[in-house]
Amino acid sequence: MRIIRELPNRLDYPNPVVTIGNFDGVHIGHQKIFRCVVEKAKEIHGTPMAITFDPHPVRVLAPERGLKILTTFEDKANLISSAGIKVLICIGFSREFAKADPDEFIKDMLGNKLGVKWVTVGHNYAFGKGKKGTTSLLRRRGKKYGFGVSVVRYAKVYDDIVSSSRVRSLLLRGRVCEASKMLGRAYHIEGTVIKGAGRGTSLLHTPTANITTPNELVPKEGVYAVRVSIQKEVYDGVANIGKNPTFATTFGNMPMSYEVHIFDFNQNLLGEKIKMHFIDRIRDEKKFSGIGELEEQVKKDIQKAREILSKREDLLYL
Repeated sequence: MRIIRELPNRLDYPNPVVTIGNFDGVHIGHQKIFRCVVEKAKEIHGTPMAITFDPHPVRVLAPERGLKILTTFEDKANLISSAGIKVLICIGFSREFAKADPDEFIKDMLGNKLGVKWVTVGHNYAFGKGKKGTTSLLRRRGKKYGFGVSVVRYAKVYDDIVSSSRVRSLLLRGRVCEASKMLGRAYHIEGTVIKGAGRGTSLLHTPTANITTPNELVPKEGVYAVRVSIQKEVYDGVANIGKNPTFATTFGNMPMSYEVHIFDFNQNLLGEKIKMHFIDRIRDEKKFSGIGELEEQVKKDIQKAREILSKREDLLYL
């Protein structure tokens, strides 16, 4: 897939079929749209394309909301590519761009620069100043500029409409199973293994890999059954997200940490990049009376994670 950040005056691809959106998370609703784009492109011997924005418009227009992004741009691009899109156009979003008249966007971007033959968008898509660019406007202007328009209905999981905001809400409440259903794969974070305090090995006799991650949205604090991918090799494990309250009495308040114990694994991972794929939540983080009680609970967590993972075959993004 070609990624374009600076558009020339005219992009020369045969019969462009385009969709437009933020596509954060690339959930099953987005995937449904991409399938329609690819199918239409095959039908008219065209090129499947997507237009997205960076940074996310909410970051620019409402920074006070502190929006956490589900996927890094690299992951988003890879997921869009795997859906069959051949060209991804990334528009730098700014307040000035947000003031753009919808008619001008259609004329300049879709008409003059891309020469689109078909536009496919989600049911609630709106764009331009004041969100005045509606699907109805697209259809009317399509007749003027010579492109067709299709609107894809939302996807649903358990009668719940799939959206990026819904996925965020589920993850922040630790409901990783439901979030993964909406994503069509297990939610993951990627990180580099860093040197930890060593308490997992020395005190709990359970070695862990601590990571630092560029991912902004990490599921709610707690213990999770996870799968860990290391250079596309997959292992089972149990992860803890939190501040290790049991150690706070001895060592003082602890910073947030992301650590994973990989079952039956004894390689040195320091400096390696790994992905943690969240399969199910085991429990909340809890302060125990001492190291002994915590060690016993860790053994139970490992057993519970093994039981969960023996029954699950979630799709993973590797």
